[in-house]
Amino acid sequence: MDRNILRACREDPRRISTDIQVSVTSPNEPVPSRRTIRRRLQVAGLHGRRPVKKPLVSLKNRKARVEWAEQHLSWGPREWANHIWSDESKFNLFGTDSIQWIRRPIGSRYAPQYQCPTVKHEGGSVMVWGCFSDTSMGSLKRIVGTMDRYVYEDILENTMRPWARANLGQSWVFQHDNDAKHTSGHVANWFRRRRVDLLKWPSQSPDLNPIEHMWEELERRLKGVRASNANQKFAQLEAAWKSIPMTVVQTLLDSMPRRCQAVIDAKGYPNKY
Repeated sequence: MDRNILRACREDPRRISTDIQVSVTSPNEPVPSRRTIRRRLQVAGLHGRRPVKKPLVSLKNRKARVEWAEQHLSWGPREWANHIWSDESKFNLFGTDSIQWIRRPIGSRYAPQYQCPTVKHEGGSVMVWGCFSDTSMGSLKRIVGTMDRYVYEDILENTMRPWARANLGQSWVFQHDNDAKHTSGHVANWFRRRRVDLLKWPSQSPDLNPIEHMWEELERRLKGVRASNANQKFAQLEAAWKSIPMTVVQTLLDSMPRRCQAVIDAKGYPNKY
């Protein structure tokens, strides 16, 4: 019975004790209680934990991630100077998304089988676009409604480009991920017309983008701060964004060699970043 309980959990770490109880019960054996099942799993080192939510990465993209990380592993402040990091993120108005738990051995937090694949922007209340470079925090732009290629082009033309020219001059490199609206022909034409250099970016690589941790920093600064509506929430986000010191930016950029090494060590799978 012990072996069957452990086997059922290892086959599917997301199984709850009720499902395991059903799968291991046979007509000629007593039915183990759910409490017994949980206790036996804990004794075996399989503790109920909240899974790390990381994107599901294909083999092709894992290889591309490792290749990119190897190419940029030795880059330092000089190479990353005048690079603009950008992304969109959503912030809940009334708390965080629901929690899912998973059983896993201690020390296996980032093992692929114990991660929960996610899709970006599953609902939410306030969506924003932001960017920063090694010398300046960019603007935070609220996105109302659906962000398509035309909305994105408007952000590039009227928010990102004026800020970049004012703070970085004529020479800079822009980074964004491979979202469909980012890579559409309409937006690609804008980059060609404006002669903007783009940083080649591997798909499914939020762990390589330091702006992901900037979003976490922004959320930490608003922890416990309530908002009664979306307008108030954005005002809070914008004020907190402007208050982030450049020491935070430098810390994030200094982490790039470690991010690259983590991708290489994980063979392209998501990692602690």
